[in-house]
Amino acid sequence: MKRALGRSGIEVSALGMGCWAIGGPFWAGETPLGWGQVDDDESIRAIHAALDRGVNFFDTANVYGAGHSERVLGRAVAGRRSQVVIATKFNAVFDETTRQVTGSDTSPQGIRKACEDSLRRLNTDYIDLYQFHDNGYPADKAGPVRDTLEELVREGRIRAYGWSTDFVDRAEVFARGRKCTSIQLQLNVLDDNPAMIAFCEKHNLAAINRGPLAMGLLTGKYTASTLVSADDVRGQKSPEWMKYFKDGKPNPEWMVMRNAILEILTSKGRTVAQGALAWNWARSSQTIPIPGFRTVKQVEENAGAMQFGPLAPDQMKQIEGILKRA
Repeated sequence: MKRALGRSGIEVSALGMGCWAIGGPFWAGETPLGWGQVDDDESIRAIHAALDRGVNFFDTANVYGAGHSERVLGRAVAGRRSQVVIATKFNAVFDETTRQVTGSDTSPQGIRKACEDSLRRLNTDYIDLYQFHDNGYPADKAGPVRDTLEELVREGRIRAYGWSTDFVDRAEVFARGRKCTSIQLQLNVLDDNPAMIAFCEKHNLAAINRGPLAMGLLTGKYTASTLVSADDVRGQKSPEWMKYFKDGKPNPEWMVMRNAILEILTSKGRTVAQGALAWNWARSSQTIPIPGFRTVKQVEENAGAMQFGPLAPDQMKQIEGILKRA
């Protein structure tokens, strides 16, 4: 399965791999922002497994693991750079040694420094997709950020750019840029985003889907009593925006919704995760889900969803009815 990366002319696998979790722990003060401890060798094996299964799109950010995710991805694709499409993000300022996020920088100089630092960590001389990593940055101040990205395209440092935001007014500012090609948005079968999907379709922008598995709820891994580790972003000291988990456990309200549509998601022998990804593909031709991973097994399961393809139209209607969105 292949999809166009918006209006960039770049073709990618219909499934991407989200590289947040392979960055390992990092924090803002005492608030954990990572997904717990990682094994870098396993992360690299997992990336190779994705490549072997036809996945060529990898999404990371400079801040994941305070630079560590980019370093691991760079190691994994060494010698295979031409085979992959790398997306990364900028905005956060952090200390790579303490793994503490210390602020943000949207100045032209700050963006350029972040780009050069990412190029170095990724061990590459260009970034395919460079994304603004600030969901709620004021739309009326975003013009200079977009203009700096246009300059980076002209200089050959990046091929295209986008914004990771769930707000249409923010996306509109970037969409006016000639080399803007994507919006990264929250989207999964439990948590639709109709306004942003409509916007991406109207402007031929890739709708890159973060959270397609609802941070793990749309897998078979978690029960109502599962307690995640203290250094996990979903843990008891989770950030304010965390909604899928509550007090370190799956949020019961979301679990009820998941269980109500389980039979549809697991049709034709799919796993829950594969059914959830199938919903994203059926939702729009612009969507590219990027589930996270830490192990080869997770990559194999997620990549296996491409063999099944999207859910059928009647299944999509059934889900809308069950979740009372119709």
